[in-house]
Amino acid sequence: MLLQNIRARIGARLNGDSEAGFTLIELLVVMLILGILAAIALPAFFNQKDKATDSKAKENAHSAQVAMETCGTENTGGSYTTCNTGRLDVIEPTLPAATGTENLTATPDATGKGYTVEVESTTGNAYAITRNDEGKLSYTCTVTSSNRGGCPGTGEAPGTWSE
Repeated sequence: MLLQNIRARIGARLNGDSEAGFTLIELLVVMLILGILAAIALPAFFNQKDKATDSKAKENAHSAQVAMETCGTENTGGSYTTCNTGRLDVIEPTLPAATGTENLTATPDATGKGYTVEVESTTGNAYAITRNDEGKLSYTCTVTSSNRGGCPGTGEAPGTWSE
């Protein structure tokens, strides 16, 4: 009986019947594949995070532009001379200057018929909306970080973004 039991155990070991699991090579191959996938996915994820942060800055620049237009409408003759960052906070309390999340500047031009609203994103990129004397709006962005985020174009030169 003992001899039959030993033969059964040796036969099972030789056939691989009692062994279950993965070999070391199989585990290493799976880990290598997961490492390659992570190396591809993580940089793309970080770039999307910067784009989302810059998109929030663009949204805040647009909100500040709408508040600037409201301020100009409230003034006699549609002048923007009294419209500054402090006044915009009263008109729109959710602006970043009021909440302290981003740098916001609102500057009327010398004629009082135009202005520039600029928001700096937490990525370091700055987004500006400028209204000239004729009422035409221009949207510019300046890259100050290594990642362009939501500022289209190439290199460190200022680009434009659409409303």
